[in-house]
Amino acid sequence: MGRWLDHSVSVDIAAPVELVWSVWSDLEAMPLWMRWIESVKTLDDPDLTEWTLAAQGFRFQWKARITQRVEAQQLHWQSVGGLPTKGAVRFYPDGAQHTGVKLNVSYELPGVLAPLMDSAMLGGLVSKELQANLDRFKLLVEERARAR
Repeated sequence: MGRWLDHSVSVDIAAPVELVWSVWSDLEAMPLWMRWIESVKTLDDPDLTEWTLAAQGFRFQWKARITQRVEAQQLHWQSVGGLPTKGAVRFYPDGAQHTGVKLNVSYELPGVLAPLMDSAMLGGLVSKELQANLDRFKLLVEERARAR
């Protein structure tokens, strides 16, 4: 068994919460703004997805189930096979045209990698990448908001 690592990142987006929610909810489009995510496929059950991550020469796959969905407020998930992961994204409307987004992600560092990697170094790298992903998400949503 490996060690669990936790990350939290956030961003403020100049767009209404309904648009932010709509873009986030399109899980199969996440590779557009999540650099390490190679693909997301929705399975027969709309709450079940299959993910492929490719980063730093490693490739991981897992299935994740949405465990809680409150429209335009929050989405929680947990893996059901493959890489152990869980997390939540929360949306905080601030007026009609601004939304705060907070992303929490936890994953188990695979046992084979745990002795090879300094978890503090890896944690810093993953936190930076998650923040960069959220910043790309912000740009995408704000571009769509301007096009409306």
